Amino acid sequence: MTEGTLEGAYHIVLAGGGTAGHVNPLLAVAGAIRELEPTAQVSVIGTAVGLEKDLVPAAGLELDTIEKVPFPRRPNLYMLKFPFKWKRETAKVRAILERRKAQVVVGFGGYASAPAYATAHRMGIPIAIHEQNARAGMANKLGARWAEFIGTVYEGTGLKPREGATVERVGLPLRPAIAELARRIGEDRAAVRRESAARLGVDPNRPLVLVTGGSLGAQSLNRAVASSAAGLLAHAQVIHLTGRGKIDEVRDLVSQSAGDGVLTGLGPESAGQGDYHAAEYLERIDLAFACADLVICRAGAGSVSELAALGLPAIYVPLPIGNGEQRFNAEPVVQAGGGLLVADHDLTPAWVAEHVPALLADPERLASFGRKAWEYGIRDAARIMARHVLDLAARRRARG
Repeated sequence: MTEGTLEGAYHIVLAGGGTAGHVNPLLAVAGAIRELEPTAQVSVIGTAVGLEKDLVPAAGLELDTIEKVPFPRRPNLYMLKFPFKWKRETAKVRAILERRKAQVVVGFGGYASAPAYATAHRMGIPIAIHEQNARAGMANKLGARWAEFIGTVYEGTGLKPREGATVERVGLPLRPAIAELARRIGEDRAAVRRESAARLGVDPNRPLVLVTGGSLGAQSLNRAVASSAAGLLAHAQVIHLTGRGKIDEVRDLVSQSAGDGVLTGLGPESAGQGDYHAAEYLERIDLAFACADLVICRAGAGSVSELAALGLPAIYVPLPIGNGEQRFNAEPVVQAGGGLLVADHDLTPAWVAEHVPALLADPERLASFGRKAWEYGIRDAARIMARHVLDLAARRRARG
């Protein structure tokens, strides 16, 4: 991509936010655009209540905010208010796109995306979409009617592109820390493991199971694994991220299973103090990923994509809500041989005791899961997506 002057810079507006699942890919693509085309003018349309309100400015990007306008899902009073709210917020978007001189609008789903798609379409501005979920949400289903390019993490998302649109499985744009870890693992996994193990206070030469249910934790994972501590510790160390407010129960269950002496925390001071490392949360989750031989976790789209990109075997336990969306996220990598899928109600202490120690005792099977996950994973999604966006901008500018 040829750099130009600021006067000839591309003007790209990204739209999305709300959850980390929408914001992190948006920021990763923004960073890749600026790496490929340093003069590009990149800004973001989001809301003032989602994670983007803090994360976007922290990344050095300008944020223009609109109010959330969720689509009504059932007849109620909000349905009567929706047309007015929609008209008001799309008018705001038009003013933003005009002020930003937008040449391309790139949406990542979430409340801010739908008004951006509709307005960009009316203004004749090219649209690109990134869909991270196995089953697309309503905003991206709307945008797909007009988008010129759709990048997905999964096949069969349910999006219905317009005639002539390009649809490509590009993968999940990785957070910088995960992208850097994937690069370093590709060069020397053992060295990265040793360095990360020293910082966490774990043994780099002993297998390690990472258990995480996200920042809030997952009670079913916590109870099933902690109650099986003795059997697990016969084969491996454990890092158990319990979620906030849930560590006391986990410690009690571990003590009942394996005794108080196995419990410790995370950090260099924990080295040699015990093999069951329990903590509520770990800001540098990449350090735990670098040490893990097996991960037991939920099946959010971000988690599945990151673990596959890192070549980490996983036991995925989808969150048992909604229409089973998390199960759809994990099924492709599991079908590719990169892990196991277990229903939440099946993840009992008995299941863990029967299956996990046996898996840890079979390094060839575990290594096969890792290889298959690595083969399925995509590590350069942000740059792939950025190139497509810049191509759209170039074509738009060429048309005048």
